[in-house]
Amino acid sequence: MSEILIDDDAGVRTITLNRSDRLNALTGSIMAPLADACADAARDASVGCVVVTGAGRGFCAGGDIKAGGADKAVVPANAEVGSRTEQGFARLRGYMETARLLHEMPKPAIAMVNGPVAGAGIGIAGACDLRFAAKSATFLTAFDRIGASGDFGSTWFWTKIVGTGVAREIFFLGEKLSAEEAFAKGLYTRLFDDELLRAETMKAARRLADGPRMGYRYMKANLNNAEDWAFEAALDAEALNMGLSTSATATIWREKKKQEEQSGG
Repeated sequence: MSEILIDDDAGVRTITLNRSDRLNALTGSIMAPLADACADAARDASVGCVVVTGAGRGFCAGGDIKAGGADKAVVPANAEVGSRTEQGFARLRGYMETARLLHEMPKPAIAMVNGPVAGAGIGIAGACDLRFAAKSATFLTAFDRIGASGDFGSTWFWTKIVGTGVAREIFFLGEKLSAEEAFAKGLYTRLFDDELLRAETMKAARRLADGPRMGYRYMKANLNNAEDWAFEAALDAEALNMGLSTSATATIWREKKKQEEQSGG
């Protein structure tokens, strides 16, 4: 059984973590194909929006500690691959490309949080542009419970999304939040009844996939720039990207109109 499921529908690619018996907890066997799936979605021009979700009743419970997590396949230290710490870093950093790709891919990404999310799962959710959650969803950093500092970009994303005050609260206190509490803190973008979550998420995803893709590409670039760039540099990028996006969009629309006229549409 594949631990990553891929579904394409009208420009929307849904990537589903498929270890429902373990609340889609992460091991090396799922993290490597997840990063590959995100890379494929990022470079596939037919994909206009990416949705990430979990199978069953949860989004992602973080690293599967019982199964060894990311370090299960680390071999003893030797001259060719380095110390165990070096190997562990290289493996985990490679798996964490999932977060970078979701954040940087030139198309919108939505986390469809269908249930509990914790640990590395909050990094994956935070990497997405939008987070649509079911009312049964909970939110838990969980890193304090294993004496860990945080991974998958979680400390970076949540500081950017909700500010350093709330980020420090959720990480240091490590309290499990209900969907309503998480929504009130700005952790979730929108909240839906469980039975409406998929339909509402897909409605938004299809709207994005059908929208001005070049506009969204440069819009996301501007928003990412705003997280770190100085104001003047961001203004320069906005001015450049405004021209690039409108020019590309106009070209696409002209070509579409031409094709419609030739087909008699």
